[in-house]
Amino acid sequence: MSFLDDLQWRGLIQDSTDLDELRRHLDAGPVTFYVGFDPTAASLHVGHLMQVLTARRLQLAGHRPLLLVGGATGQIGDPKEESERTLNPPEVVAGWVDRIRDQVAPFVTYEGDNAARLVNNLDWTGPMSVIDFLRDVGKHFPVNRMLSREVVRARLETGISFTEFSYQLLQANDYFELHRRYGCTLQFGGSDQWGNITAGVDYIRRRGGGPVHAFTTPLVTKADGSKFGKTEGGAVWLDPQMTSPYAFYQFWINADDRDVVRYLRYFSFRSQEEIAQLEQQTAQRPAARAAQRALAEELTTLVHGEQECRQAVAASQALFGRGRLEELSAGTLRTALAEAGLVEVRGQLPTAAALLKEAGLVSSMNEARRTIAEGGAYVNNERIADGDEPVPASALLHGRYLVLRRGKRTVAGVEVTP
Repeated sequence: MSFLDDLQWRGLIQDSTDLDELRRHLDAGPVTFYVGFDPTAASLHVGHLMQVLTARRLQLAGHRPLLLVGGATGQIGDPKEESERTLNPPEVVAGWVDRIRDQVAPFVTYEGDNAARLVNNLDWTGPMSVIDFLRDVGKHFPVNRMLSREVVRARLETGISFTEFSYQLLQANDYFELHRRYGCTLQFGGSDQWGNITAGVDYIRRRGGGPVHAFTTPLVTKADGSKFGKTEGGAVWLDPQMTSPYAFYQFWINADDRDVVRYLRYFSFRSQEEIAQLEQQTAQRPAARAAQRALAEELTTLVHGEQECRQAVAASQALFGRGRLEELSAGTLRTALAEAGLVEVRGQLPTAAALLKEAGLVSSMNEARRTIAEGGAYVNNERIADGDEPVPASALLHGRYLVLRRGKRTVAGVEVTP
């Protein structure tokens, strides 16, 4: 099976220029390719992972990555279907460029014959005058073609500024400049970028360059209709300060059985045989969540490192009685409890029944006492025998935390402050 066949098996190609030509191009030898990321926030999120990891796959297959962070295009913003974007100050965008460059850097290697290169489109867009832009770039773009782009058509009723309307010219020029400077002959991106990407292919042809190629990866969706990469707490970011490694791990652990095999194909570097085995295990023993655990551990290690992954796994097990809470660091424990639901208690600890109610695990003291009497309530994974006895201070983990659990899977945390 060729590299392109594997990408197709994984479902990673939605749109492309001529597939037979693309296959011959990839098979002919090392190809210089690029994928771009606009700094519209301080961090990339899991929705960007498909692009980051596809770049990694291409490099592992021997091809040369150009990872572009849009210091110029990030100041403009690709048009949204709903409304005009808010323009961020240039100094904010510059700061985000640095952060995102640091985030994508570990996924590729910068050594060897196919060493990766980080590029910023502000380097060639910034010095260009308005006259140069209109004469050298703009004259190659028929307005009727630009108006036919779906997102532009959607905005014609409500209005679209010339700023956002011109975005596709900037992105097309990026492909031209990377083709001219580095011999780049392949661009890929998300399926929502197909119009911008083909504009670049056509622009290079009009300027006498090429041939060049392109493909897009599909939009990732969830079986339940909710947006991929979103949780109740918001987006799942790659920055550990914005989404903790534990929360990142939990996002993948909680993947729906209907989605997890598709996610394995998209994001995992496991072989087709290994993924087939995990698919079979999911079908036969879904409660074991073997595919979710495999995916969560692989991606948490890739994004946050082996040590953080071990801590996330240990916390996930310990919170539900399958590991020792005492072995978790204070930071990991607090992060895990914050995800589960953490309440603050000041001063002396109340009774166990009162804590269950305070943490929201029960709705009343009567329900708390009934749950305890039935043997279904725990403090630090120890079954509560008497709900009317105060919890001793000696039970506090790291001198300030308690883990409360009702039944097997409902967990909350308590943080005691003076």
